[in-house]
Amino acid sequence: MSKQLEKFISLLEEMFQFDQADLDFGIYRIMNQKREEIQSFLKNDLMPQVNQAFEKFKNYEVDVIKQELEQLEKQLSDMGVAKESSEKYQSLSAKLSQSVDTSALENDVYSHLTNFFKRYYSEGDFISLRRYKKDVYAIPYEGEEVKLHWANADQYYIKSSEQFKDYSFTLPSGKKVHFKLVEASTEQNNNKAQSGKERRFILSENSPIIENGNELYIHFEYTVDDKKRSREKINLDTLDDIYNCDRVNDWIKELKLLAPTAKNKNRTLLEKHLNDYTAKNTFDYFIHKELGVFLNRELDYYIKNEVMHLDDLDLQNEENFVRYLSKIKVIKSLGYKIITFLAQVEDFQKKLWLKKKFIVETNYCITLDRVPQELFKDIINNHEQLEEWKKLFSIELINDDLTTVGYSEPLKIEFLEQNRFLLLDTKFFDEEFKIKLLKSIENLDESIDGILINSDNFHALNLLQERYKQNINCVYADPPYNAKSSEILYKNSFKHSSWMSFMLDRIKLASNLKSKNGALITAIDENEITNLMQLFNEHFPYWEKNSISIVHNPAGVQGDNFSYSHEYAIFAFETQKGLIGKADRDEVSEEAFRDWGGTSARSLAKNCFYPIYVKNDAIIGFGDVCPDDFHPGTSNIINGDIIEVYPIAEDGEERKWVFARDTVESIIDNLIVKNRNGTISISRSKSKTSYKTVWTDKRYYANIYGSKLLNNILGSKKFDFPKSVYTVQDCLFAINSFREKDAIAVDYFAGSGTTGNAVINLNREDNGHRKYILIEMGEYFETVTKPRIQKIIYSKDWKDGKPVSREGSSHLFKYMRLESYEDALNNIIFNQTEEQLSALDQRMSTQAREEYFISYMLGMETKNSTTLLNIDKLTNPFDYKMKISNGSESKLQIVDLVETFNYLLGLQVKSIDFIKGCKLVVGNLKTNEKVLIIWRNSTEISNEQLNELLRQLDINSRDAEYDLIYVNGDNHIENLKVDESNWKVRLIEEEFKRLMFEVNDI
Repeated sequence: MSKQLEKFISLLEEMFQFDQADLDFGIYRIMNQKREEIQSFLKNDLMPQVNQAFEKFKNYEVDVIKQELEQLEKQLSDMGVAKESSEKYQSLSAKLSQSVDTSALENDVYSHLTNFFKRYYSEGDFISLRRYKKDVYAIPYEGEEVKLHWANADQYYIKSSEQFKDYSFTLPSGKKVHFKLVEASTEQNNNKAQSGKERRFILSENSPIIENGNELYIHFEYTVDDKKRSREKINLDTLDDIYNCDRVNDWIKELKLLAPTAKNKNRTLLEKHLNDYTAKNTFDYFIHKELGVFLNRELDYYIKNEVMHLDDLDLQNEENFVRYLSKIKVIKSLGYKIITFLAQVEDFQKKLWLKKKFIVETNYCITLDRVPQELFKDIINNHEQLEEWKKLFSIELINDDLTTVGYSEPLKIEFLEQNRFLLLDTKFFDEEFKIKLLKSIENLDESIDGILINSDNFHALNLLQERYKQNINCVYADPPYNAKSSEILYKNSFKHSSWMSFMLDRIKLASNLKSKNGALITAIDENEITNLMQLFNEHFPYWEKNSISIVHNPAGVQGDNFSYSHEYAIFAFETQKGLIGKADRDEVSEEAFRDWGGTSARSLAKNCFYPIYVKNDAIIGFGDVCPDDFHPGTSNIINGDIIEVYPIAEDGEERKWVFARDTVESIIDNLIVKNRNGTISISRSKSKTSYKTVWTDKRYYANIYGSKLLNNILGSKKFDFPKSVYTVQDCLFAINSFREKDAIAVDYFAGSGTTGNAVINLNREDNGHRKYILIEMGEYFETVTKPRIQKIIYSKDWKDGKPVSREGSSHLFKYMRLESYEDALNNIIFNQTEEQLSALDQRMSTQAREEYFISYMLGMETKNSTTLLNIDKLTNPFDYKMKISNGSESKLQIVDLVETFNYLLGLQVKSIDFIKGCKLVVGNLKTNEKVLIIWRNSTEISNEQLNELLRQLDINSRDAEYDLIYVNGDNHIENLKVDESNWKVRLIEEEFKRLMFEVNDI
C-alpha cells in the first residue's frame, strides 16, 4: 500500500469516526456497530475501483521493467560495458518510456482526494470555507446589497455549555462514581482563546477525589494544559493518578473491571467512562445542513481549479489526453461516492436532530385551592409531598393560634384547607391520582398558567411550533453573552461564529411563534451585540430593531479601557405603529390640546379640525370633522347649554387639535376643560410618555433585584447573574399586546425563571391571566428554575429562603422533560432484514451493494428504533420505553406518547379521562376542529370493546360533536370522509410519524 493510499484511508477512518473506537455513545456507537461492514466495503468495493479505472492503460508492467533495467544496468556495470551500447537495455528503456505508471496515477488520485477532504474536515465537522487561493476564501453571494456570512453559517449548533454537566455511572456493586466539573472562575480557566491553546479536562489540583460512603467524586477542571498533552495522553495520566490514590483502594477492583473494545482489549470500566466524559464535551458540536450539496459543489470547484490545468492538456497525444481525462473522472467518481456516504451519515444525524423530540415526563404543580377535597386524604398521607413542602415552604414553622391550624404530624386536612396556596406536585403521586386530578380540571390547557420545559431550547421551540405558531405576544431570551466570565465552552476556535449559529436557528424558530403584534426581546451585552444585530438585519430585514441600553450594574465591570455598567435589550418586531406602549411619566404634565407652532395650521391636517362639546365644564362628546368651507370665526360657539370648542387661536387663526377625530376618544380621560372668565379651552394631561432608549432606574440593578432577590427566595446562592425581575417585567410590559390580561410570554433561555416570576408579578398587580412558557436545559432546572416558580406562587415575598407573608396566588403549571439529541442517538438500534442482508451478500452486484451502502444503509437498518417511532410498539402506548440518560446513566423509561402527540397536533386540550382501559383526550385544533383522541392497549382492548365504549359514550364517526377522531391500532370504527381528501377517523400511528419528522421553517 502506497503512502498516499495510507494517508487517504487514514483520513476516511477519521471522517467515518473510526479513529474513536473506544467511545461508546452517540454517533460513535452507531459507527462502531457498522465498522467492519464499512471497512470491508471501502477495502473490497470502493478502493479497487481506482486501480480498475487505470487497468486499460497498463501496456507493460512498469515495476517489472524497472527491476529488469536495474539488474541489467548492474550486470553491465560489473562487466565494464556502457549500458547505452546494450541493445537489450535500449529495448527495455523504450518499453518503459511507452508504458504508463498507473501507480503514479493512482497516487495522484489519492493525493487530490486527501487534499480536498482535509480542506473542509476538521475535528469531526465540515466547515464551509471555500479556498479561493492561499489564505483567501470565497463566500456564497447572489448579488445581495449586504451579505453576512460566518464560518459555521451552514451548520446546526447542537451543543451548548450546559452539556458540561456532571457525569455519573454505577458500578456492578451498586456504588456510584461521579465526575464533576469544577466551575472555572478565573480568566485562565474561563477564557477559551488563550493564545490559541486548547483546553482539556484535567484532574483538579484541589481535592481531586472525595469518597462519601458508597459514592466517589472525581473533580475536573476545564483548562489549558501547560504540558500540551493530547486528550488521550491526559486521560491515561488521569487514570494513573486515580489508581494510585489511597482514597480509591476499596474501589480499585471494580474500577479496573475490563470493558474491552476491538481496538483496546485492556480497556477498563473507568477508562471507558473517562473517555466518554471528556469526549462528549469535545466532539459532535455541529451538523452540516446540506453536506452533500456543499461538498459536491466544492469538489467540482476543486477539480476545475486545482486538477484541470489547460497547459497540461496534451492534445497531440491522444493516449495521454485520455489518461488525463480518466484521472479527473476517477477523482470525481470516487469523490462523489465518498461524499454520498458522508452525506448519508450527516443527514442521518440531521434527521435525528430535527425530528420532534418525545416528551419523556409530564407533571403538574397545582395550588390546593384547585384540588378536589376528596383527594386531600391521599395528600396528607404522601410523605414525599410533605417533605418537599417543608423544604420549599417551611410549613413546619406554621403554628397553631386562635384561627390557624398549625403544622402537625400526621398533617390534618384542616391544615390543607387553610393553606390553599401550597403547591401539590403530581410527580409524588401515582397515575390513578393524577388522572382523577386532571379529570377535575375543566378546560385543562386554558386553566394552565405556565409551562416549564427541561430541554435543549432548539428542541423545545421545535415541539411548540404547531401549538403556538403566531400566538406568542412576547418572546424573551437572555442567551449566553460570550463574556469571558460566562462564555460557552466551545470546541473550535470560531467563538463568535459558533455563537451566531447557536443563536440563528433558535431565533428563527422563536420568530415563528411571535404573533403579528408581538415582539422578540433579546438581552445581550457588548460582546455579541454587533453579531446579534447582523443576524436580525439579514434574516428580518423589514422588521424594526431597537437597541435599549439598561444600566444594570452602576459599579461597572472594568474592561481594557471602559467600565461597562449597562447591557442591551434588542426589541425586534414587524414594523407597525403603536406596538410599543407608553410608560408612566415621573411627573404628570399639562399642555394645550390645540396644536401650535409652524405645523399647527388647519390645512395641514383637515381631520384634526372638529368641535369638542362641553357642558357644565365637562366634555360630553365630539363633533364630526368640519367641511373645508366651514369657518366658525371663534373658538367658542354657544348652542344652548352646550359650548362647541374649536382649535382657533387668540388671533383668530384656525389651527388643529393634536389628535385626529378618529383617535381622540381614546384619550378623553386625559382631556381637561379650562374656563377662563367664560372662555372655554381644552388642555391635555400627560401621565404617559414614549419609552426612552436608555433605562436607568435603580429597579434594574441586577445585584439587588436579581441576585439578592433570588438568594432570598432560594435561601442561598445557586445561580450566577440573574436579571433584575423588574428589567424583565418592564420589557414585557413595554409590548402593548402583552398588557392584555390573556397574553403569553416565552423565554427560551429561562435560567433562574425570572420571566416566570415577572409574569406572576404582573398578574398580581392587575388580576391578569397572562401565561408563561419557560425553556431551560440546565441541570439547575430542578434546583433553581422550578423551585423559584413554586416559591413565588406560594408567597410573594421571601427572606433567607423562608416565606415572609405566605400571600400566594391560585396557580397551575405543567412541567415537562424532553428526549435529548443524545438520547435519540443512544436509542438507535440496527436491524437487518432479509432484503438488507441480501444487499450485502457478496454474490450481489458491486453496484447494488455500493448503492445500498453509500445511500440507504443507516436509514433502512434503523427504521424500527424507538427514537424514530417504532410503530409496532404503539400497540401498547402506555408502555412505550426508551433509554433516557440522567447524567451518563441511561435507564429504560416510559415515554409520554399522549402528551407528545398533543403537541405534534397543536392540540389545545380541553379534557383528559381514563375510561375502561382507554385514555381519551378532547381538544381543539387551531382550525377550530374539535378532536377526540383514543389511546388503548390494543392487545387488551379489542375492537369490539372499543366500539362498545364508544356506544356507551354515545360517540360515533357520524357524530357532529367531533370533526376528527384519532385511534391507535386498526379498528372497525366506520370511517367517513370529512371532505374529498380527509377521513374523519385517522390512525394515530400514521399522523404521529408524519408530524414527528415534518421540518419547520428554520
